[in-house]
Amino acid sequence: MDVTSILKPFWLPELASEHGAQVDHMNGFVHWFMAILFVGWSVFLVYTFWRFNAKRNPKADYHGVRGHATTHIEIGVCIVEAVLLVGFAFPLWARQADGYPTGPDVVKMRAVGEQFLWNFHYAGNDGVLGRVDPRLIGPNNPIGRDMADPNGKDDFLVAATMKLPNNRPVIVDVGSKDVIHNLALVPMRAAQDATPGIKSHMWFKPVKEGTWDIICGQLCGSGHSQMKATLEVVSEADFDKWFKAQSDNALKANTTVAAH
Repeated sequence: MDVTSILKPFWLPELASEHGAQVDHMNGFVHWFMAILFVGWSVFLVYTFWRFNAKRNPKADYHGVRGHATTHIEIGVCIVEAVLLVGFAFPLWARQADGYPTGPDVVKMRAVGEQFLWNFHYAGNDGVLGRVDPRLIGPNNPIGRDMADPNGKDDFLVAATMKLPNNRPVIVDVGSKDVIHNLALVPMRAAQDATPGIKSHMWFKPVKEGTWDIICGQLCGSGHSQMKATLEVVSEADFDKWFKAQSDNALKANTTVAAH
C-alpha cells in the first residue's frame, strides 16, 4: 500500500525532508493501530454494558472472567507496540542520532533562540563555525560571537530567516540565550530543544524547495505565539550565490574592523 494513501486521512503537513517519509510512515501505522484499538475496545465496552447489566445478572458473580481471550488480546497489543518501536522508531532514531553527514557539501549552522526571536549563524566559506561565548553578548553581538576566533571571520548572522539549499544535508547546532525554546521545522519532520547552557544538534536533508514557518515548540513566555521565523529552501545554485556573497561580505567587514 502506498504510504501517502494511508496518511491522507490524518491531513499531515507538507513533507520536505529525506527522512520525513519514515516519520510519516510510523505515524500512519500508529494512528491506524490506535483507531482500531479505539473501535475494538469501544465495541467491547458496549457489549459489556449489555451483557452484564443488572437486569440480566441480578446476582453478583465473584469469580470474574474464566477465559483467556483478554490475555491473548493484551499480548497481541504488546507485540504490535514492540514491532512499532523496534521496527520503526529505533532504526529512525539510530539513523538520525548516529548517522551525521560529513563532507564539503554539508551546510553547518547554529540556531540561537531568545524571547522572542531566532538568530541563524552560518559557518562561512571555510565550513567551520566560529566560537561563541555568552559573556560576549551585547547590543551589536546578539549571540556572543568571538570575533577574535579566526574560524569565525567569514561567518555571518541572519535574523528570522533560515535559508537552505535543496538536496544537501544540513547540521544545526541549537542553543538558547534565556529560557528553553524548541526549534520546530515541521516540513522537515525535525525539532530540537534549545536549552540554555546545553549544546544540542540535529540534521536533515531538504528535498523540496519552498517557504514555510518556523515555530517555537516550547512555551517560552508571553510572546511565545509570536516567535516565528521563516524556513526557505532554494536551489543549490541560488543558495551558493547567496552564501558566498554573505560570507565574503562578512570576511571583508571583519578584516576592516580588525585593521582599525
